[in-house]
Amino acid sequence: MLVFPNAKLNLGLYITGQRPDGFRNLESVFIPLPWTDALEVLPAAETTLGLSGIPIPGEPTTNLCLRAYQLLKADFNLPPVHLHLHKVVPIGAGLGGGSGDAAFALRALHDLFQLGLPPETLQSYARRLGADCAFFIRNQPVFAYEKGDVFEDISLDLTGTACKVIYPGLHISTAEAYSRVQPRTPRHDLRTALAQPLESWRHTVSNDFEEALTPHYPVLGEIKQALYAAGAAYASLSGSGSAVYGLFPGHEQPPHLGLPAEYQIWDGKL
Repeated sequence: MLVFPNAKLNLGLYITGQRPDGFRNLESVFIPLPWTDALEVLPAAETTLGLSGIPIPGEPTTNLCLRAYQLLKADFNLPPVHLHLHKVVPIGAGLGGGSGDAAFALRALHDLFQLGLPPETLQSYARRLGADCAFFIRNQPVFAYEKGDVFEDISLDLTGTACKVIYPGLHISTAEAYSRVQPRTPRHDLRTALAQPLESWRHTVSNDFEEALTPHYPVLGEIKQALYAAGAAYASLSGSGSAVYGLFPGHEQPPHLGLPAEYQIWDGKL
């Protein structure tokens, strides 16, 4: 079975409070981004994991796709499988690429072995792998809160909107990003702001990490301003960075910006 785990974008991201479990409460809207990896799952004599594409740091035994298999195997009599992940979505970019891989591994194993679980149950498994993972089970726009793993449906349709995502090759660890941001009450209600015309989001929809990180990493602000100068209606850091995206409604394709060759760029439509 071959599946294509996609990334996600954050429309707004507010850190609203500290939790007793050490995590932070947040508010954000997650939308799917069709920048994808490739994951193949096949029956095998023994369970193995193959990796290609962008190098993934850490021991393969800790890979989230393998952990997804082990999580389901603990409750179901799964036979051995070979998983092969070809990594395309940049790592440490705030695009949820690793979380998407884990969730799609759960979905592929579920379908391959016909486990018959409802989406809510698969989401419960996904939450045990990481806060963002549960989003990718249903893989549709949601308002996310608490740790970012509790969802409400949101009426938001950006289908067909031209989008450019730019990753400058700058890895910002989640620990560093959170160390630089302090919880606060959002200046604007996110759902209300996103219900307004997209052109107004520039003034009302923000990412707390962007404000905290840009003074330390000026390239983030430079990319954002380049996107606005090229005609983006809205531009923002995604997640805890360091990918920056721009939305270009009414465009067939986002414009070329002449960025450094070492940047990873995704152009397309949502």
